[in-house]
Amino acid sequence: MPVPWEAMLPMGLVVVMFGVTGSGFSLAKRMTNEGKPARHSLDDWEHMMMQRDQRLTGSLRGQAVNPVAPPNFATSSIWTTERVQT
Repeated sequence: MPVPWEAMLPMGLVVVMFGVTGSGFSLAKRMTNEGKPARHSLDDWEHMMMQRDQRLTGSLRGQAVNPVAPPNFATSSIWTTERVQT
């Protein structure tokens, strides 16, 4: 069975364009995650820790090495409260 050589050029273009778009998407995803691989299958604990890291460092992927939280961390709680009328 002969190979249709005239179909190789369009097929090559399709393969190259899928490769370029896949690599571009991977690069964009990695750039939005500060150069780290994307996270998958996150549970509630990991979401809570990501929110804590966001409040501590200003970044979802950043982590603080200082054992003492900054002073504004005490007032940046994610829990909403209501004022009690006395």
